[in-house]
Amino acid sequence: MTSTDRGAAPAHVVELRSDTFTLPTPRMLAEMTRAPLGDDVYGEDPTARELEELAAGLLGMEDACFMPSGTMGNLAALLAHCPRGTKALAGAESDIYVYEAGGASYCGGVIVEPVANRADGTMALADIEAAFPEDPEDPQFALPAVLCVENPQNRCGGRVLPLEYLAEVRALARSRGVAVHLDGARLFNAALVLGVPVRVIAGYADSVQFCLSKGLSAPVGSMVAGSAEFIRSVRRIRKMLGGGMRQAGVLAAAGLVALREMTLRLGDDHATARRLAAGLAALPGVVVEPVETNMVFFRVDAPGLTQARFMERAWEEGVRLAELGRGRIRAVTHAGVDDADVDRALEVFQQLLLERTAAV
Repeated sequence: MTSTDRGAAPAHVVELRSDTFTLPTPRMLAEMTRAPLGDDVYGEDPTARELEELAAGLLGMEDACFMPSGTMGNLAALLAHCPRGTKALAGAESDIYVYEAGGASYCGGVIVEPVANRADGTMALADIEAAFPEDPEDPQFALPAVLCVENPQNRCGGRVLPLEYLAEVRALARSRGVAVHLDGARLFNAALVLGVPVRVIAGYADSVQFCLSKGLSAPVGSMVAGSAEFIRSVRRIRKMLGGGMRQAGVLAAAGLVALREMTLRLGDDHATARRLAAGLAALPGVVVEPVETNMVFFRVDAPGLTQARFMERAWEEGVRLAELGRGRIRAVTHAGVDDADVDRALEVFQQLLLERTAAV
């Protein structure tokens, strides 16, 4: 069912499908109207360059490149790391493998080989090792060129990968002579949970992608960071993919506000998610997974009430949810969701469950 099939929207909507629904702040909109501009394809947009320098500095990398989206950011990074016919190893539950439309294979002749994710989002080191051929000299086998990790791991419940694990992954990759790419779409959320600056997490990777347009509330854009040589390759690939933007500073201005102001409030989203999770856990027929960031994954197991119907009824009452992987519902908190919104959502959920109980 599409949004156009659902009838008139309620007066107040609680949007929990994703933090991509965040809207730019008034400060962002104001900065976008007065940003100094140039032609970014020529490297002459001062606002885009300021954003790239800020991002690189925050991550402890030599350089960064402003990308139209996280999908293009990951794609450009994989193509920069991987010659045609090589492999990128990525979690079977990773966004790179599941949600990015096979772009690395289609555009770059790169085989993305899935490695099983455990419940906590990690990949067992033995499973990663098994993705390497026993005899790398055997021409029958495609050779891995990059190992991708996702932190936080979205489909595993927004779980944050520990620093000790990242160190083990880096050591394995070094021993095998491959690069590590970090899909850090919500990297600042992970850093908050781990209690470290983002540069500490980024230090375990050769390249990093993170999003400005999720919890950080910018309208558009992601960043890819790495060595200066690597980013030169990413810029060329960005152009090849059609992502060479001209007066990109209009968008980069919002990204600057995102990095300077919006990272400081992500703890509010984590607290709101915990509030939502606690309320859900108290409802009959609801099973809630562990919550670490701004994502709450849960299942509804109530007689006579399918999850699809639960979400449809919630939509009718103004609470928007999405299913994400194996019959689980995901609710994501963000700058557009406050405690009152959570309380409203819980009120709706309780009402739906009680209605079904009474009907049965």
